[in-house]
Amino acid sequence: MKRIITLTVLNRPGVLNRITNLFTKRNYNIESITVGQSEMEERARITCVVNVESVQIAEQITKQLNKQIDVIKVQDITDQSVVARELALVKVTATPQSRSEIYSLIEPFRASVIDIGKESLVIQITGESNKIEAFIELVKPYGIKELARTGTTAFARSTQMGNQGTKNYSIV
Repeated sequence: MKRIITLTVLNRPGVLNRITNLFTKRNYNIESITVGQSEMEERARITCVVNVESVQIAEQITKQLNKQIDVIKVQDITDQSVVARELALVKVTATPQSRSEIYSLIEPFRASVIDIGKESLVIQITGESNKIEAFIELVKPYGIKELARTGTTAFARSTQMGNQGTKNYSIV
């Protein structure tokens, strides 16, 4: 099961290395990890998506992360209402004959073309992971030359509505 764990850490050299080493030593696989400065200059925010066998293992991970000196706060936000986004850049083979078909796929996904070559297009798409996956499946038949994905960045929503076990997804 996928779990989304967010960390607020001190923004110092080596912190990311210590966090990822913890995962390596315990043999936990990080599916994606994003890091960036937070609203405070001296703090950074890390979003990890891990694939674990049980909730108990996710709890174990969060407890071990809390023991790290540079870690200020750890949250497993998987069961909360969240806003989660990912960015993907997709370079697709695009002959002059196939470009209009590809453009017709881009619009419903609110993606955009950010570079045009003689034989290819570079498409930027943001959204939840499922949206990105669906778009990639649609453009695969045209031929994907290159693909780069950022991994999930997520926040818990300010208002947590709904029942436990019911997930709320953003519509944008």
